[in-house]
Amino acid sequence: MQPSIRTEFREFLRLAIPLASAQVAQSATGFADTIIMGRLGQETLAAGGLAAITFTALLNTAGGVVIGVSPFVAEAYGAGCKARVQQVARQGLWLSLILAIPVMLFLANIDTLMRQFGQQATTVALAKTYIDIMLWGLFPALAFATLRSVVSGLSHARPVMVIVIGGTLFNIAGNYVLGFGKLGFPTLGLRGLAWASIVSLWGMFLSLVIYILRHKELKSYRLFKNLHQLKLPIFRELVFVGAPIGVSAALETGLFTVVTYLMGALGTEVLAAHQIVLQTIIVIFMVPLGMSFATTIRVGQWSGQQNYAAVRQAGYVGITSGVVFMTIMAIALLVFPQQVIGLYIDVRAAENASVLKLVMPMLIIAAVAQILDSVQKTASGALYGLKDTRVPMLISFCTFWVVGLTSGYLLGFHFGLGGTGLWLGQSIGVAIAAGVFVWRFYKLN
Repeated sequence: MQPSIRTEFREFLRLAIPLASAQVAQSATGFADTIIMGRLGQETLAAGGLAAITFTALLNTAGGVVIGVSPFVAEAYGAGCKARVQQVARQGLWLSLILAIPVMLFLANIDTLMRQFGQQATTVALAKTYIDIMLWGLFPALAFATLRSVVSGLSHARPVMVIVIGGTLFNIAGNYVLGFGKLGFPTLGLRGLAWASIVSLWGMFLSLVIYILRHKELKSYRLFKNLHQLKLPIFRELVFVGAPIGVSAALETGLFTVVTYLMGALGTEVLAAHQIVLQTIIVIFMVPLGMSFATTIRVGQWSGQQNYAAVRQAGYVGITSGVVFMTIMAIALLVFPQQVIGLYIDVRAAENASVLKLVMPMLIIAAVAQILDSVQKTASGALYGLKDTRVPMLISFCTFWVVGLTSGYLLGFHFGLGGTGLWLGQSIGVAIAAGVFVWRFYKLN
């Protein structure tokens, strides 16, 4: 039977609220980092922001692959196949380890790529000190994403929220203490922010492992038994579905990363202004991202029961919820722009006047574009619940890179719109992606 919309919405919120809260809490670390970087100076803000988005882009790409665990677990849970859940979870952890190693090696040599993209020598040197430490947090971050997908697919999203909030609070406190040298610790600047993040990432991963081992229902799945065994057929399934998700994540975050590098080519002030807008949007966007995870799980669970009317309803509930939330946030950003910008820099200071002038038009464009961005993210989550990942990957490439990056480059560099043009171009790509994803979900149902 198809549940009522009210029932589906309630079940959706049971997953979406803790998952979105966890995403917001996790992004709050980057938000706090950006504020502390801003207090350490514009140069530190530019370099630290560049390093952080580089690390985040690679983490999101690899994380997208392991998130492919989610529809498998949700489908197995909906079908009542406990053994399948065990097998998928174990191979997901193997996948996390195998992905972490090459990404860490790439990060260790990222300074060469930064210089080739025209970044200033001082910016590269500062960014490298941050990345050299952060790369050791890659495996626990991926393993945590795998286990988060497993327990969420089993409708146990609340502990994820609690663990992430705890890790975030610890991280923010560590940022302050190590970044500014409080409580007798030396002033480490960017290196201090990285060390605090490392400890937090390992703490969250180990906390979730302990929770799974101690929880009465979850420990019955024996997720860590025979962990040394690599099951190639299941591993290949995860890669087959998860790799396109990872590529899609790379295309989306890669767009923002390349745009950030292009902002750096326009100057330190443009890059600093961009970082303010981007970090604000990232924090807000974590809510529809959490909604996307919840949509994937709900669609996957109904798909496991072969209830396709409920699949369709679950997808549209997720999409609509994302639109409503982001519309409210867009209005808030448009009404209170000065207050938002004031979180990062002193808007009354004369030395920040040029940055403030650059931030305002970028923030307006970003606020409006995020409504459509929520549509494309929740709609893609619905498609992932159906294990439809390869076509969305191709759509992401065409819309984000062929349309978004090309139009942004032309508007920013050839039509003289600078950073505002780059934001406008990538927003056009996101808008087209939103429409195509919704159309595909409609056609598949």
